[in-house]
Amino acid sequence: MPKQVDHDAHRQQLAQQAAELFSKHGYTGLGMRQIATELGVSKSALYHYFPTKKALFHACTELVTQFDAPQTDTTVKARTRKKSDSIHELIAQIKNLEPSFASELSLLVDYLRGRSQSDIATDPSMQLANERYRQLIANYVDEKHASPVLCLMLGALLMRFFDGGQTDFDTLEAWLRKAL
Repeated sequence: MPKQVDHDAHRQQLAQQAAELFSKHGYTGLGMRQIATELGVSKSALYHYFPTKKALFHACTELVTQFDAPQTDTTVKARTRKKSDSIHELIAQIKNLEPSFASELSLLVDYLRGRSQSDIATDPSMQLANERYRQLIANYVDEKHASPVLCLMLGALLMRFFDGGQTDFDTLEAWLRKAL
């Protein structure tokens, strides 16, 4: 009897493992042959699930940008949560993102190196990541503030990376409270 394979689950597993490889080696540092070898599959099997390295990268982006939303319904959230609670919860979420920030930043720079602004703006993986991060922030602040707060939070993570964590989260939270 032939082996039954859950193709969706296997595809997800390959993408999860590949995300770790991309994070470790960068985008340009890997070819499909090396990825297949590291994942323990044949190159043709990898191409069966992902026709290009860019398609594999996109699948990885889909996985790493799946965030758990707060337990409240986002349409009710803004009316029922106090602003101070939302900002505090947002800072907690940003703290959760920080451990992987440096490797993700390095990977993004590698992935985007040499590409034009228009190419980056239309890249499906970048569009997906931007929208998912914006949605994550919108779970904590109203829609009109989601993009500016996302910029602030990415800047805050970058600043903490540059100054070795000297910019503390309590200060960031206070700044957000004043801004919003």
